[in-house]
Amino acid sequence: MIPVSGFVGPVRAKYEWPVTIRDYSCSVSPELVWRRCMVAPVIATELAADAAAHTADTMTWGQTIVLSIVQGLTEFLPVSSSGHLRIVSELLYGHDAGASFTAVVQLGTEAAVLVYFAKEIWTIIRSWCIGLVNKEKRDFYYRMGWMVIFGTIPVGVLGFLGKDLIRENLRNLWITAGVLVAFSFVFIWAEKVGSKKRGYDELTMRDAILMGFAQCLALIPGVSRSGGTISAGLFLGLNREVAAKFSFLLAIPAVLASGLFSLPDAFAPEAGQAATGAQLLVGTVIAFVLGYASIAWLLKFVSNNSFSWFAAYRIPVGILVMILLATGVLAA
Repeated sequence: MIPVSGFVGPVRAKYEWPVTIRDYSCSVSPELVWRRCMVAPVIATELAADAAAHTADTMTWGQTIVLSIVQGLTEFLPVSSSGHLRIVSELLYGHDAGASFTAVVQLGTEAAVLVYFAKEIWTIIRSWCIGLVNKEKRDFYYRMGWMVIFGTIPVGVLGFLGKDLIRENLRNLWITAGVLVAFSFVFIWAEKVGSKKRGYDELTMRDAILMGFAQCLALIPGVSRSGGTISAGLFLGLNREVAAKFSFLLAIPAVLASGLFSLPDAFAPEAGQAATGAQLLVGTVIAFVLGYASIAWLLKFVSNNSFSWFAAYRIPVGILVMILLATGVLAA
């Protein structure tokens, strides 16, 4: 008895048949010929299809590491980390890793924000808690606590209500490529019309709410969370460094909630590929290290450089993806 399962790796065989190894040079039974010539190829084809499906539904370690590097490098840059993950995943591996994997690995980059701005975040939390019970202690950081809370509400509500649309329909690569190009002109416009004169202590609740609504645009791959909120900040007259800093702080509650909410789905996603706990952990650590470096670099870069430089990168990338889609190299 030779079981088929010995040849199919992780796929559990559905079939086995009795085959006796002997020399059939003199006589061969018709039944045996039928089994070997007709049934065996059919079974082998089906098993190969099962193996391919298994591979397509699960992430490899190489894929996990590459996509985590992409996440860490692009999360805080206004180039759209989710858009880059979608493009790289399809281009290199032929499969969409899925929104759930992205949301979980983003926990690493948000942990980088928590560490980088730890002192300021602690000041905001402490002042907010004290201000709740003592009106005389309500300073700027107390108000900042409320700004982050109210600025998070729009994306929290929209993200929860539209989670199925976000995970499936909006991840079309034509949408991602088109948005990469179109939203680049928003960067250019914001740089052109924004006064860039208002400082950190001039932030208001109005700024927080408007930047919070701009953060909702990041639910569409290709927009960029930081790109949407920073552009809104520039339109409101904030200087680049303040707009970027508040963008990072504003993203913390939304991204942490999204990552924790998506954690169970990452192991058995309705759309995209599944990852193991070890893969998600390693991916999160990689994203944390590279995310921390990206924050430091971006804050230094924007102090003396225009955000239009990122538009100069996004537009060619978006056009290239459209060409690859049109020629069939990439599947939408």
